Amino acid sequence: MNSNVLLTYYCLIILLVSIAGGMIPIWVRLTHRWMECAVSFVAGVMLGIGLLHMLPHALDQAANSTVPLSTSNMQVMLWLLAGLLVMFFIERFFCFHHHEVEDGEVSCHHGPDGDHDHGHNLSWSGAALGLTLHSVIEGIALAAGVAHGHETVRLAGLGTFLVIVLHKPFDSMTIATLMAHGGWSLTWRHVVNGLFSLAIPLGILIFRFGLMGEGDGGETLSHALAFAAGTFLCIALSDLLPELQFHDHDRGKLSAALLLGLALAWGISQLESTTHSHPPALPKETQQVVLQI
Repeated sequence: MNSNVLLTYYCLIILLVSIAGGMIPIWVRLTHRWMECAVSFVAGVMLGIGLLHMLPHALDQAANSTVPLSTSNMQVMLWLLAGLLVMFFIERFFCFHHHEVEDGEVSCHHGPDGDHDHGHNLSWSGAALGLTLHSVIEGIALAAGVAHGHETVRLAGLGTFLVIVLHKPFDSMTIATLMAHGGWSLTWRHVVNGLFSLAIPLGILIFRFGLMGEGDGGETLSHALAFAAGTFLCIALSDLLPELQFHDHDRGKLSAALLLGLALAWGISQLESTTHSHPPALPKETQQVVLQI
């Protein structure tokens, strides 16, 4: 399938999921236990896609570049670290990545008894700004995933797309809850979440016309995949690590949800590997001789 057509389908589905995410608090009453299990599952999928799917693709893409293997691998690791740090600092300064909103108060952490530990009031616009930056990076990740496999895989970028679809409702729910607390109507909540979903296409455009438009396309693609893997790793860990300190209850259920998410990510990576048909890569020395010729 043409990559542009595939990305269009992906973006339309993400738009619908974003709007539906804003309706979740209206449709169902979410319990703390259900939310924590859902977050653990999605974090497991994100962790698995980042480490078992995107990072191997980045290394594979780097191996086919003209840069020496040791240098290309180091570059991949540096871009992985860059992605993790960028997302870390976005979360540190915006404190937007959360899934617990009560009476308009947002908390970055929770105490052992569920009490807020340095919670603070956050406007929906502040949350939307931080989540938009996050979504732009997701759009870059989605475009990079599709660009890597669109010639050999029917549903290229499926793993990245699945992560976004599973995670986007939580983000939309946060914005919608904060807007509802501020007295905004349901119509305006739909409008804002619809606009919020456009951050994904914006990230795709940045990748297609800003990043891939210059320099070595293969090397750029490798770096983009590694960067995206780093952001996924940071988000997953920011969801999982607080469980060690603040969620000593339901350990079995939370662990099972995490492992289920990892299993799904592993299954997707195996499914793609069975349908991938890369031509055999030439050794680095042979590539350099060919280029000299």
